[in-house]
Amino acid sequence: MLRLWHKIRRTGRVAEPAPARPAPHERAFPGSVQVRHVDAGSCNGCEVEIASAFGPVHDAERYGARLVASPRHADVLLVTGPVTRNMAEPLRRTYDAVPGPKAVVAVGDCARDCGVFAGAYGVAGAVHDVIPVDVEIAGCPPRPEAITEALRKLTGR
Repeated sequence: MLRLWHKIRRTGRVAEPAPARPAPHERAFPGSVQVRHVDAGSCNGCEVEIASAFGPVHDAERYGARLVASPRHADVLLVTGPVTRNMAEPLRRTYDAVPGPKAVVAVGDCARDCGVFAGAYGVAGAVHDVIPVDVEIAGCPPRPEAITEALRKLTGR
């Protein structure tokens, strides 16, 4: 037990290096960001990875990103899946409910370009076809590290 304590003491805190800090005038969300997740029609693969990104291993909250339940409390929309016809209008209304300044993060290949659902009869299009997108995260599903990195870029931490 004592050897383990010495090893922890020698090693210190271990985390990935911080991204390059943007200039103060470029940062809309210095320090922390409130995130509202919107499932626009995904297969739930991205939701599992988002849960992992906010879980104890990757812990996006230590970098200032926090999930909130209402778009009126949010700074950022985290949108997953291709936008289905039934979700196009609710997504627009959710985007309009977020107070400015706001950002939209398209999570996964389906949100970026409809992925395997491209051309399906129930799909209205990718997220950028319905609302403006600021950040895109590639992958099907994207790794939790990529989600955390994108949120870190927004907070500058």
